[in-house]
Amino acid sequence: MDDWSGSWRGVRRAEPDWSIREGSVRVLGVDPGLTRCGVGVVEGVPGRTCTLVAYYVIYTDPQDELSTRLLHLDRNLTDLVAEHSPESVAVERVFSQHNVRTVMGTAQAGAVAVLAAARAGLPVQMYTPSEVKAAVTGSGQADKAQMTAMVTRLLRLSEPPRPADAADALALAICHVWRGGTRSKFAAAQAKGRIR
Repeated sequence: MDDWSGSWRGVRRAEPDWSIREGSVRVLGVDPGLTRCGVGVVEGVPGRTCTLVAYYVIYTDPQDELSTRLLHLDRNLTDLVAEHSPESVAVERVFSQHNVRTVMGTAQAGAVAVLAAARAGLPVQMYTPSEVKAAVTGSGQADKAQMTAMVTRLLRLSEPPRPADAADALALAICHVWRGGTRSKFAAAQAKGRIR
């Protein structure tokens, strides 16, 4: 990771599992946020347990200029896409919140994630929080604690991914694998001649 801006505060990463099944797909999930952006990478096949590859949280300093923060996110997301070579990217769709500043920052961070994926020629799928909760826990109304517990269980982790942004990013990636979106989006991109 490039520490170009001085606002990189930390990263969480798991060791890769080299026993990943043949025929599985790799998905990079992004829980967008301007201050904390969660990134999770999993491999799996629809209907089966996914395997953790890695997870991270990209931090930006709220005191930095907006352009600096967005550039920091872009550079780090681009690096993670290059490092992990996912077959597709899943991003949380921004939903209406009461705090307009929070919505704007989340939307801007989400757009940066979509751009990083598009630049790499990867298909992107967006999911609402309810869709992710329903796919991972069976209930679209699950709370953060339930989501984190289920992600921990599904990925067979010894401890929950922290902070919650990392768990949310992993949930997005799991949701995308289980919905079979990776294969359909990848096949569609191949059919359009964008990926060879």
